[in-house]
Amino acid sequence: MAFGGAIGTAVRAFLAQAFPAVDGISWTILAINVVGAFCLGLLLDTLARRGPDVGRRRSLRLFVGTGVLGGFTTYSTLANDTARLLGDGRWAAGGGYALLSVVLGLAAVVAGLAVAGGTTERAAR
Repeated sequence: MAFGGAIGTAVRAFLAQAFPAVDGISWTILAINVVGAFCLGLLLDTLARRGPDVGRRRSLRLFVGTGVLGGFTTYSTLANDTARLLGDGRWAAGGGYALLSVVLGLAAVVAGLAVAGGTTERAAR
């Protein structure tokens, strides 16, 4: 799990450095969190449909879900960036960034679940 976290964190750090914040808003972190939410929904639904959370499925869930995706996503940076924007008096930017992150994250999880469900149903035919 720790190795997975190191992988996810390294990828996030690379992307955040390659695509820095614009005017105090890190669109890269927003995209990372949304992609991570989608992947987590996809992973968990796919694994749940294949059987109980034991053995290799459990190991995969912990390595990829908790490790890689846990290290890749960063809601603490979202909270810090939002607090900084609000502290600078940029209420619309801070509130919009936080709200957009939550709404897009929820939509991404739902999309991941839908894709996993559709893939599993097609494979069962």
